[in-house]
Order: sequence, then structure tokens, then C-alpha cells
Amino acid sequence: MRRLGSVQRKMPCVFVTEVKDEPSAKREHQVPTERRRAGGAGSCSIRPELPAPRAALPAGGSAWFRWRALDLESKTSVNASECIRSRLLQDNTLVCSKALDEFDQPYLWARLDRKPNKQADKRFKNFLHSKENSKEFLWNVEEDFKPVPECWIPAKEVEQLNGNPVPDENGHIPGWVPVEKNNKQYCWHSSVVNYEFEIALVLKHHPDDPGLLEISAVPLSDLSEQTLELIGTNINGNPYGLGDKKHPLHLLIPHGAFQISNMPKLKHNDLLSWFEGCREGKIEGIVWHCNDGCLIKVHRHHLGLSWPIPDTYMNSKPVIINMNLNKYDHAFDTKCLFNRFSKIDNQKFARLKDIIFDA
Repeated sequence: MRRLGSVQRKMPCVFVTEVKDEPSAKREHQVPTERRRAGGAGSCSIRPELPAPRAALPAGGSAWFRWRALDLESKTSVNASECIRSRLLQDNTLVCSKALDEFDQPYLWARLDRKPNKQADKRFKNFLHSKENSKEFLWNVEEDFKPVPECWIPAKEVEQLNGNPVPDENGHIPGWVPVEKNNKQYCWHSSVVNYEFEIALVLKHHPDDPGLLEISAVPLSDLSEQTLELIGTNINGNPYGLGDKKHPLHLLIPHGAFQISNMPKLKHNDLLSWFEGCREGKIEGIVWHCNDGCLIKVHRHHLGLSWPIPDTYMNSKPVIINMNLNKYDHAFDTKCLFNRFSKIDNQKFARLKDIIFDA
């Protein structure tokens, strides 16, 4: 089967969306932050919360609205895979690529949006709330955006104009920075990769048993030009219950790795019933990979459903560890995840959350 599309930009929702005046479905105790809609019919922000206009807020308080999907179809799809998290292509999305000439081997790159500075962001927000927002907003890429590291590169699908990347509808320029071992900002990202041996920790289906998950060390060359999601103890509220504070555990999941076998009809009520009543529906969302390369999605939040949930479909499957490191010439750091997994090589666990490292 062909490799499914990589995630290089924010995805539109499969349904047309509207704003509803109702409580947010954010995780418990999570404080909403300011969001805005910046798309037409058939699209929605990856981040589903939208603040009410300032003039409409009650004195001394705040009001929050929520995107809800309407019962309208969008695009024709060919494959559907599990959406591993709600904010696809955000801080915990990575791509494996050589990308720059200075790298003579595959490298993990972490998502980093180039965002407007304070003055430009204020102008952009005023433009969005003005009655003239049918006109095009003009950006000065060289002056309007915060600085980024010299190693930053724009994502592949970012448009170019006169040699400069063009901001998306949210005023951001999606891009990537290499995951360096000593960069504390990406310490959890770097914990799942070893550049000396050119391998990464990957969670996927066992090649001989689709009902079994497998954690293994995958050559970076096998992941070339793929985008992947980082999950684990310190990521996105840890909905899969991986590791703990003393022994954090993180893994990579290639986008499109978990395909859905029994898809419901592409109708609002059918999808809602599937998410609520089907065992396979205990997931965060669905991504459709279309014939034209387009990716579209639906998240539980679009249907008024909560996430995380207590018992995810991912945690209903057993998982086996495939981490025989004897073929490598040098020893791994005793504290690294590769070494910890090697100590439980070939062990099978009932669920992901049951994986425990020896003290």
C-alpha cells in the first residue's frame, strides 16, 4: 500500500463548521487561550476555542465559544487513519529529513511556527475583527515576524512570494528546526532518537499481527520525509498513560500508521454514533488522506465529544517490545530510553500504560 500523506500544514475539518455559544470541551483545569477563526466554509482552526468579541464580554468576566461541525460533507477520501492528537502539526510534530546540506544523515526536525511580533499581531487581529476583512492583509515578512533560529526552514507546503514564505490564514509560517540533543526545549523529542546509531523509538502495529502493537528501534532512513507525532508522559496531557514523572516515556508515531478498518458513513450523526458507541471509535479523531494529496480531519471536539477519555482504543491492545541492541558496536547510555527498553526486550504488556521500567 502506498505511503499516506505527510502533515505539512494545518488541516481543514471534513465538515463545514459554525461557532456555538456553549462551554469549552478542553481538558479539565486547562485554561483556554485566545483563538480565532481564519478560514471559510469547509475549514476550521486546529485549535477549536474562539474568544467572544471584547464588547460582548460581561463586566469582569469572559465568554468562550466552541466550533461545532454541521451535517455537511466536504471532500472525497480514499484512506482514513487515526488522529493521534488534536493539535496536529504543532509543537510535538516532527519530520525526518536531511533538509539542509550540513546534515549528511536523516535528522528529526521539530515543528516551529514563525509568528508575528506584537505590533504586527495587533494589526492582524484588528484586521480580522474589522468590517473590511474581505480585503487581503498585507504582511512584511522581514519586519512583521519574530526572529527564528538560523537553522529554521519553512514547511514544504508553505507558499513563496518573491523569495519569502507566505503566512497562512492564521498569520503563522509553519516551519521546522532540527532536534539537537542538548536543546532543553526539545528534550523529550531528543529522547526518542539516537543520531550515532541513526535510529528512533517508534510505536506501530506488529508486522505479523495487526492486533498487536510493537515498540522498536527504527532506522531513520526508513522514516525519511515522513511526519511523526510525539506522544508520552510530558506531551499533551499524556492521554495514553505512558510512563510517570520518575520514569518518563515518549514514543514516535508515524502519521497514518493506524488506519481505521470499519469506517462509518461520512455523515455527522453516523460519525457521532461511531465515536460514542464503537470500540474502535475511542480515539481522538480521524484524518482522511485524499486522492489529490489533501488531508482533512474531524476531531471529537467538532462533534461535541470530550478528549481525553478514560479508556482509549490505543490502550485496548497488547504491546510487545522489540529492542535487541546487540548488533550495535557501542553501548548505549544507561539512562536513555533505548537502553531501558532493551532490558525488557521481547516482553509483552496488556496495554501501553502497563509498561514499567525496572528501577
